[in-house]
Amino acid sequence: MAPRYDAIVVGAGFGGMGAGIELDRLGLSNYVILERESDLGGTWHVNHYPGLAVDIASVTYSYSFEPNPYWTRLFAPGAELKKYAAHVADKYGLRRRMRFDTVVDGARWDEEHQHWVVSIEGGETLTGRFLLTATGFLSQPYTPPFPGIDTFEGKIIHTTAWDEDFDLTGRRAAIIGTGATAVQLVPEVAKKAAALTVFQRTPIWVVPKVDAPIPAPVQRLFAKVPVTQKAARLVNTSMLEALMVVGVLHYDQAKPLNKAAALLAKAHLRAQVRDKKTREQLTPHYDFGCKRPTFSNEYFKTFNRPHVRLETNSIDHVTPDGIVTADGHKTEIDTLILATGFNLWDVNFPAIEIIGRDGVNLGKFWRDNRFQAYEGITVPKFPNFLSLNSPYSYSGLSYFTTIEAQMKHMARLLGELFRRGETTFEVTEAANERFLDTVTDKLGSSVFYGGDCASSRSYYFNQHGEAALLRPNSTVSTHRHAVSFPLDDYAYGSVPA
Repeated sequence: MAPRYDAIVVGAGFGGMGAGIELDRLGLSNYVILERESDLGGTWHVNHYPGLAVDIASVTYSYSFEPNPYWTRLFAPGAELKKYAAHVADKYGLRRRMRFDTVVDGARWDEEHQHWVVSIEGGETLTGRFLLTATGFLSQPYTPPFPGIDTFEGKIIHTTAWDEDFDLTGRRAAIIGTGATAVQLVPEVAKKAAALTVFQRTPIWVVPKVDAPIPAPVQRLFAKVPVTQKAARLVNTSMLEALMVVGVLHYDQAKPLNKAAALLAKAHLRAQVRDKKTREQLTPHYDFGCKRPTFSNEYFKTFNRPHVRLETNSIDHVTPDGIVTADGHKTEIDTLILATGFNLWDVNFPAIEIIGRDGVNLGKFWRDNRFQAYEGITVPKFPNFLSLNSPYSYSGLSYFTTIEAQMKHMARLLGELFRRGETTFEVTEAANERFLDTVTDKLGSSVFYGGDCASSRSYYFNQHGEAALLRPNSTVSTHRHAVSFPLDDYAYGSVPA
């Protein structure tokens, strides 16, 4: 019984599109990309709140093989990322393989027929030889269960479901959350709201944003002489590597660099916020890198404005017309904006139910046996399965570093599968254990374990206290592994020992 598709890809963001491009390169063109949203682009389709922009320089936040010479700023606004995603989909013929408004309920491995059966909401099932999940790291919005939030009589907006028709002018607004999204959003809301209270649980490290328009002559130069844009990408990537790989992942060996980054952020804060108490409240008490830092030239300055207030007391409950904190103080509001982030570890790994060989449930396996994935992409007992957003897969600071490394892994693995004339692959237990031991050992010298992260409340850490998201390798090393991992780390066409 032949499956309907060569491959089924779940997710039409940049990860899913990269997977589709690689499948075409491998000659597996009979695939479908399933997307729960109404259009492609992933986070850049879902998010369109005011101030949305990349927090990695645009020249780096893109496919290296498909540069965009026409970014208008060093840090492009979200609308340009959405446009870039549409360009990639059209150029590589991906859109015709996409199905939108399609919610995947789950997937199971059919041992008898050696293929995957994917269940679609509404009762439809699809079959594919290979299953690739590209649901992203930040795809499951989180709303804390604040007591009384269902009684609030004003407007509630989550940043992942922004209401562009809603006018904030003259509103008494509250923003809950001070992560990277809030850093972009707070200055924009403050421009319109009559009063704004920002509820902060954990402060964030913020460094200056070296942003500026990219002049038209430079855009034309990038288009006519692509090597110039490649050079700009190399310089920016190198700077990110120094920040992330050296200062964060090699914290024990490079504490001075980590401390220097923290001092830069503190100096930025001191230069921008006049009130001493507010500065103290905005200062993190955990080491730089425990929680993803961000860039902004406007966030701190917003707290100098007379109608903007920072609230650091914990929220006790929500009333029909306000928020009451643990000290009994009530803030009256008519608009509640939730910048409360995403749920990674409870519902995102994996984002759908996946049942592998011998009835193994992937979510349960990860929670019972540690979060793990060989080279951040495959898991024992899950044949012909590639998870493109797995534990220990995120490399560097640009998501595209991870995407392209996984594309290379796909090419090497499936190329060997075809060379052997087999139809199934599965990573061996021994190879998976060796990789897990290696990354665990390397992370021992990172800021996550060597630094002070106790108060960071970082999504880098799972519910067991493990920093199981980032891969402790440089970009160069990660890409080298992707094209040179031992081919015998997989069993082909049979159940691995």
